[in-house]
Amino acid sequence: MFDSRDHSQPMPQPFPRWLGDIGGTNARFGWQADAQAPITDVHVLPCAEYASLKEAAQAYLALIGRDAPPSASFGIANPVFGDAIAMTNHHWRFSIDELRQQLGLQRLLLINDFTALALALTHLPNDGKRLVGGAQAHAAPDAAIGLIGPGTGLGVSGLLPLGYQNKWIPISGEGGHVTLSATTQAEFDVIKQLQKRYGHVSGERIISGTGLVDLYHALGDLHGGTAREIVTPAQVLERASSEPNSRANEAIDLFCGFLGTAAGNLALILGARGGIYIGGGIIPRMAQRFDESPFRARFEDKGRFKGYLEKIPTWVITSPVSPALQGASQALSLGIW
Repeated sequence: MFDSRDHSQPMPQPFPRWLGDIGGTNARFGWQADAQAPITDVHVLPCAEYASLKEAAQAYLALIGRDAPPSASFGIANPVFGDAIAMTNHHWRFSIDELRQQLGLQRLLLINDFTALALALTHLPNDGKRLVGGAQAHAAPDAAIGLIGPGTGLGVSGLLPLGYQNKWIPISGEGGHVTLSATTQAEFDVIKQLQKRYGHVSGERIISGTGLVDLYHALGDLHGGTAREIVTPAQVLERASSEPNSRANEAIDLFCGFLGTAAGNLALILGARGGIYIGGGIIPRMAQRFDESPFRARFEDKGRFKGYLEKIPTWVITSPVSPALQGASQALSLGIW
């Protein structure tokens, strides 16, 4: 996380705020007029249509017909250490301080996008999330909360309780790049296949949009075909919907099983008895298909700790407006950056 501010100027007014959620595929921007106001003027801009984040940000201001406010806070799908950013899943590279100056901001706070999303979890309304399995599970109050989500990449974060006044500390890490493990022969086979291409097979190599496509291709290779007619995750989902017995459905089951294992690991590592949330753009598009997948069974499949996992609820984030924008706003208010 990095806070770029012009120290020659007094601290900017807290509102209005310009908020961003910058992923590898889309850049979402919004505007918050004051502390009680909802986030408005939300626009989604495809990253591929802009040469830089500066151009995308300026295009947003032109869309809403406003000048930049004094303060902005953006979540970005990347580690944030120091001033230099080189995005993992996109070609944008920039200096945070130079971007602040180019956009005419007094303060620009940049944090990991899943850190921003984590900050919004305790404020999600009930209609912004959907329980998946674990009907008898209940979130423990004042217990850690986990967050994992496949999109262009695989985001991982969470919240650790401070133990008073509903205060939380967000986690900023890169859990999507841990080594992925297999628990079935089919999983061993596809990981071995993907090792030929990538060497190291991280969680993100499979549990992401490109990972779903790679899974489909790997299954085709293992069965003596090329299976290269599908090139996007949307095409995998469409094929699975139209052909229930297709290889696409096998790929989805593998995908959801891997996600269940990773989410269960995260729950154990954090002691996330407050629940596990699933973000990102892939799972909400699966809808009922995800509920029927191996996800929840694999989430609980931890041997002697099956009973521990059975008590932990898992929710899919369904909010139509990116909650990470709200989290980015909260980051400006926390006073820890």
